[in-house]
Amino acid sequence: MTKFYMRWHMNPMTIPTNPEERGKLWISMLEMVREELNSGGFTDWGICSDLSAGYAFAETDEKSLHASILKWIPYIVFDIKPVLTVDQSIENVKKAEEAVKK
Repeated sequence: MTKFYMRWHMNPMTIPTNPEERGKLWISMLEMVREELNSGGFTDWGICSDLSAGYAFAETDEKSLHASILKWIPYIVFDIKPVLTVDQSIENVKKAEEAVKK
């Protein structure tokens, strides 16, 4: 499985100006985050103190990740990147070193 780093931010054009509606939206989205964390869909999640953005990590495949984030569209905008572990990075550097020696 691939590990994904997701940087997300709120789409201010979709956030209700009515405080009661905004609170309901926030709670519903946070409950969805909790479900993703409990099910293992997300391995970590956090939000910035100013409430404008945050991050999440997931270990999954592209198709499952795509299905998972659709529920937050259009309220959340994602920037998603696959990432490597330190061990994977070391392995790649060693392979590159070996290729140069040949």
